[in-house]
Amino acid sequence: MKILYAASEAQPFAASGGLADVAGSLPKALVKEGHECAVVMPYYKNTISEQQQKKIKFLTSFNIPVGWRTQFCGVHTCTTPDGVVYYFLDNEYYFKRDFGIYGYYDDAERFAFFSRAVLEMLFRIDYKPDVINSNDWQCALVPVYYHIYYRYNNELRNIRNVFTIHNIAYQGQYGMNLLEEILSIPKHMANIVEYDGDVNFMKGAIEIADKVTTVSPTYAMEILDPWFAHGLDRILENKKYKTCGFLNGIDTDMYNPAANKDIAANFSLKSKAGKKTCKAAMLEEVGLVAAGTSESDEPVIGIITRLVEHKGMDLVKNAFDRIINLGFKVVILGSGHPVYEQFFDEMKFRYPDKVAFTKGFIPALAKKIYAGADMFLMPSKSEPCGLAQMISLRYGTIPIVRATGGLKDSIVDYGDSGGTGFTFQTYNSDDMFDAIERAYDAYRDKKAWNLLTSRAMKADFSWSVSAKLYIGLYEELVSWN
Repeated sequence: MKILYAASEAQPFAASGGLADVAGSLPKALVKEGHECAVVMPYYKNTISEQQQKKIKFLTSFNIPVGWRTQFCGVHTCTTPDGVVYYFLDNEYYFKRDFGIYGYYDDAERFAFFSRAVLEMLFRIDYKPDVINSNDWQCALVPVYYHIYYRYNNELRNIRNVFTIHNIAYQGQYGMNLLEEILSIPKHMANIVEYDGDVNFMKGAIEIADKVTTVSPTYAMEILDPWFAHGLDRILENKKYKTCGFLNGIDTDMYNPAANKDIAANFSLKSKAGKKTCKAAMLEEVGLVAAGTSESDEPVIGIITRLVEHKGMDLVKNAFDRIINLGFKVVILGSGHPVYEQFFDEMKFRYPDKVAFTKGFIPALAKKIYAGADMFLMPSKSEPCGLAQMISLRYGTIPIVRATGGLKDSIVDYGDSGGTGFTFQTYNSDDMFDAIERAYDAYRDKKAWNLLTSRAMKADFSWSVSAKLYIGLYEELVSWN
């Protein structure tokens, strides 16, 4: 079976969030299961390193219709050591930008071009997929364009389309004036993408795709609720017969405490001594004085996130003084809303020996925090899947999470049999603090804590299970032909 995985970002070439991790690891798992899988993404020349670009070879070029005009598209390719073929669609006007990969005034045009180019590329390369799996709003027009322009083409007929929602908050909503001028969608087919008087890329994909997946089973149910759906609950309720949720996995080679070169000492389930070394080194690097390795050692909470309310930062802000007074050190890595950036700067000033805050995202430091912290806090208002809680488990760092979306599906509360973390239900700072208190009490019982970290490190969130679920879905679709 041949699968084409369409994404706007993918590790190791371009990343701004969890989508890149999934797009970099799920195809690898599909190949490992014996299937052919290729990834297609934009060629962001300013984010792909020179060393990587040397391995990328030009394949072909053609023109793409964008409204009333045409735009150049080059196709470049490389194959990773894992056997995944990457196709890079090149147009410097759209994808050679100075600051990041999203957030530009013409994003609708950029990703409409990309979605159309994904399909036009198939006429020019030696790869005809059985299934195209498109991801998030940036690729949501792939199934739409296939339906409008390609489903009856002899070369491309019988391709099945899967659309995966990673975060429903970002839908690709624009004015209807873009319909023909930019998106090349005929007026008589406007109903496919029209929603509440606007063009909505994600709505179009939900309407047209053969199957719709989300990145956790709980999130698939939650987005039927208006509180989670950001306005799309009506179409999702109507299309729930073709919607399902598969929990994401993580790349266990990338996040491996026994082999990670970014951390101070390697450790494993059988030999966990190196974690104390990692803790001391991490605290030293972020400017906090390590308390040593005695029984009175202060527990450390790690936070690696976007600093926005959606990620529960208002709860953290409300409870922060109580967390410090309870006896914690807190290490924060992230950026986002100025309110929260300023708050953590103030906390760093107020508690210089207790709080470290690094603005931005530094992958090597992130791994040091995963390895060196004792606990990892994720109090999200909603969380489609979340990968950080799975990564922290891999490093024996115990998650404290709100039971929503993928957090609910991946973390079992310590109070239950086989628990791997601490959970709270309601979106409330007092309930969050109660979970933190329970974690603090458990930490003081070193024997119980050792058993808990062992359970955490045994948890398997590799792609081996989820990849099989995706394969089952793809095979079901292919059997329709």
